[in-house]
Amino acid sequence: MEFDSLQTDRLTLRPFETSDIPALVPLIGAREVAATTLRIPHPYTESDAIAYITSAHENHARGDELRLAIVLRDNNSLCGGIGLRIEPEHRRAELGYWIGVPYWNRGIATEAARALVDYGFESLKLNRIFAGYVSTNLASASVLKKIGMRYEGCRRGHSLKWGEFLDIELYGMLAADVRPHP
Repeated sequence: MEFDSLQTDRLTLRPFETSDIPALVPLIGAREVAATTLRIPHPYTESDAIAYITSAHENHARGDELRLAIVLRDNNSLCGGIGLRIEPEHRRAELGYWIGVPYWNRGIATEAARALVDYGFESLKLNRIFAGYVSTNLASASVLKKIGMRYEGCRRGHSLKWGEFLDIELYGMLAADVRPHP
């Protein structure tokens, strides 16, 4: 799967690089970020960042994942990450994202998610893109609604994180659902 980058009005979505590690560790390592995700450990170390970037490149080469840095175009600052876990045999992918705390409430996740979903349907020819979020993460619910995903249900007590069973809210969309957006 060939990929260089995606550009939006404010963002560049590009593969992570080892030069991102000094900015990546404190952003993704914030407890508030880990608390709203299922796959980000806390504490998060430089070794975790190296493994994250290495596996991102390996998975991309296999064609089953596209994990990208979200970078502000105006100052080239890393502000988050976004990706698709692709199941090519079913032409579907799971959307995931995180935003560093200093960049919350700026519409960055929505802008990045919209761009990546469009890419998934248009360039990767996916039929379905879906996402799940911890039920207490209302900001993520807002992102998924804004990009046009539909509520599909709740997996009650589905995931165990930090000793607590969490409900996971499920959203999804089909290529046929995509309509022009402003």
